[in-house]
Order: sequence, then C-alpha cells, then structure tokens
Amino acid sequence: MNKRVAVIGGGPSGLECAATLAKMGISVMLFDREAETGGHLKQWNELFPDRRSSTEVLHLLRENLQPDGIEIYSNTTVERIEKAEHNFTIFSHDKVSYSVAAVIMATGFDLFNATRKEEYGYGIYENVITSADLERMFASPEKLVTHQGAVPRRIGFVHCVGSRDEKVGNLYCSKVCCITAVKQAIEIRQLLPETQATCFYMDLRMYGRHFEELYNEAQVKWNVSFIRGRLSEAAENQDGSIIVKVEDTLTGRPLKMNVDLLVLMAGMEPSAFAPKIITNQPIAFGEDGFMLPPDPHVGNNRSGTDGLFFAGTCTGPKSIVETLADARSAALEVADFLKEMIN
Repeated sequence: MNKRVAVIGGGPSGLECAATLAKMGISVMLFDREAETGGHLKQWNELFPDRRSSTEVLHLLRENLQPDGIEIYSNTTVERIEKAEHNFTIFSHDKVSYSVAAVIMATGFDLFNATRKEEYGYGIYENVITSADLERMFASPEKLVTHQGAVPRRIGFVHCVGSRDEKVGNLYCSKVCCITAVKQAIEIRQLLPETQATCFYMDLRMYGRHFEELYNEAQVKWNVSFIRGRLSEAAENQDGSIIVKVEDTLTGRPLKMNVDLLVLMAGMEPSAFAPKIITNQPIAFGEDGFMLPPDPHVGNNRSGTDGLFFAGTCTGPKSIVETLADARSAALEVADFLKEMIN
C-alpha cells in the first residue's frame, strides 16, 4: 500500500509535520515553493514571549528532519492536487506528478498588504514601515535608522492593521499583533535607550502564557507608552517625520503626535495560494477565508475529505507554539488514518 504522505508547505507547521511523521516510520514528501524552508519564520529576529532567537528555533526544526524518511522538494510549486479512490496525485509546476496516500495542507498565511490602508501611508511615506520590515532591521541593528539615516527618537506602533477592520473585510483578530508590538517596543528601548516607543491600540489582547507579563514589563521596566485609540490618519512632515492623528478613547481627546518611524502591525490573512490547488475535492472556508474543519473541537486537523488534513495557520492565526502543537496533532491524525486504511 502507498504510505507516502505529502506535506504542502515548508514553514514551521510543515517542518514539524514532516519530522513527526518520519519519526513514526512514515515516508514524507515535503513541497516548498521557496528555495529554503522556514516560511515567515526566516524573516523574524526574536520570538515572543521569551525573546528567543528565531534562527535557533528554525535550526532545531530543520535538524529534526530525518533524511532517510523525508524527501524535500524546494523551489517546487504544487499547482493542483487530485484525489482518485485511495490515493492523491500531486502535480508540480515542472509537470511532474507524485502519488501519495494522504496530504497535509500546511500552506500557512499571507501577511496583510499594508498599502491597502492608504490613510496610514505605507508605500507612500518612506518612514512608514511594517512589523515585518522592522524585524529585518533588528537583524542588522546598524540599519535601525530612518530613511534619512538618522537615529529615530520617537517610534509609534499601530496595532490591528488589516485585522478587526470592516473596511478591508477582515473582522477577525490576528491574535499575535499585540504581543508582537510589545516585543518590538521593548527591543527598540533596549537598542535605542533614548528613543520613545508608543503603542496605539484598540484594546490589548494577550492570548498566551507570559504575554501579560511581557506587557507589564514593557510599561514598568522599559517605559513604553500605550494609548488606547485607533489611528485615523498619518501624514508626512517636510523633514520626513510622520504626524499621526488619533483619538485617545480613554480621555475622549483627539491627539496629534510626531514620530520619526511609524510601524504598522500587519496581521495574518488566508493564503491566496492554497484554495487554488485542490481541484476535485470540496474544502470548506470560514467567513474569515481560512480553511474550516467540519468539527473544530475534536477534528481540527481533518478536512472532511478522507486523507486530506490541515496543519498550522491555514485554519486561522496562531503563535509559533500553537502552530507546532497543531502540526504534531495533524501528524498523529494522518498516522491513525493510514492505520485505518491497512485494517
């Protein structure tokens, strides 16, 4: 019997799925559109809440891959997946097909395109950046300057960019933006002690263990300021700095503030790639656009199609810790499915 499993996506969930399956003696084909595995994790500097190096975590995930049980297809785009009886056929962009017994969709998420929030000026004003841009700057601290090359003295962080926003069609919370802003504000204060960091938030959602403690540390130890109010508009001054307009909803007063850098906390969106590749099997999607399991309580990794499984952020926003736990769960579901096929 064909016992090979295809894992579509080489991000954290895909890597953890592949490693867990291989440890159980199951052959895995891991398909990744990029040259290097790691997904969005490659672009991050430190992880919350313990500020652990993302490079260290990614190294461990790659190290867990067993070369004897896993075939990695990098720079390979899966164009479509078709099911026929008990097997799936994977068709790649280079016109090669592969037969497998089961498929795990570990296709991840897309980062919200901040240019859609024109009022914030991303892509228009040079000193408006995203949280992902800032992570790349952290990796090379000498680049932590404004577009004009000056050390920023005031940095603003805008929460919920592309999340909880009816205007862009995303009503859901991206779950990790608040804690990312807190983490990044602390990093700024550590690297640039003279720089003032201010977070503009709707309300703070600290979902994970030790997230609340990190938020308290940001205020007490690092003097990060938090202003409750949604940013209404950003404009550029002649010197390239950014003037922001926001209403402080706790005091009911409108505020104007100049910042040297404005950081937009871009949220997660459903992968635009994933829905296109399953051609002859129905997949349910929720109102938020993420893949929807038939039973999110006791079957979160199952798709409703025998042999097709979900893992990681393809079913909704998750932290790295949650993503890896979900990936291990998906691998166990696949192992149970293969045993049922044998019996």
